[in-house]
Amino acid sequence: MDFPELTEEEEIRDIFFGIINRFIGFYTRDSQKYSKNDTANEYPFVPMDTRQLFDQLRFAAKYLQENAPQKAPFTLLDIGCGIGNVMLFAEQMEFDVFGFEKDEYPLQIARKLMGSDRATRDDLWHYDDYARFDVIYYFRPLANGDDERRFERMIEDKMRPGAILIANRKMSEGIFSDPRFVKLSKELPVWRKITA
Repeated sequence: MDFPELTEEEEIRDIFFGIINRFIGFYTRDSQKYSKNDTANEYPFVPMDTRQLFDQLRFAAKYLQENAPQKAPFTLLDIGCGIGNVMLFAEQMEFDVFGFEKDEYPLQIARKLMGSDRATRDDLWHYDDYARFDVIYYFRPLANGDDERRFERMIEDKMRPGAILIANRKMSEGIFSDPRFVKLSKELPVWRKITA
């Protein structure tokens, strides 16, 4: 079977993503081993595929640069930030990043990488500042389907009009018929809240 040849830029990108994935994998194993989460309902840290993450964040950054009424930096919240890998990528794309994590071990790593003012300990049900952010990111934090769908609806209700939602492994399909939201990409799980 013949494989299409990669450009030099694609080869370099693959090398960098391979290195990044090795580091994330190292911290993922320890995060899962030392997790204090109730795994019947809460996932321990599971990283998003870095290539998909990169594409999602780049798409959101470009969309905001071209369409937002205000100028960058745009704020981004990572719900269940784990070790802070999403925050690192977003920071490199000039987002003003924040994240919170309930599980102590990955939170310690995120704080070392991003600072304790950027990575805080909180619970997604009790956090009360969702409306502050231009972009809200999550990678399905809850294992229980009913709780996950309730969480998703809560975020959709609390985020402010104009904000972007990057919702990976979304369970609720209500957003597709919700007139408050428009999907911005056919391929990527990215929506914009257009009205309250």
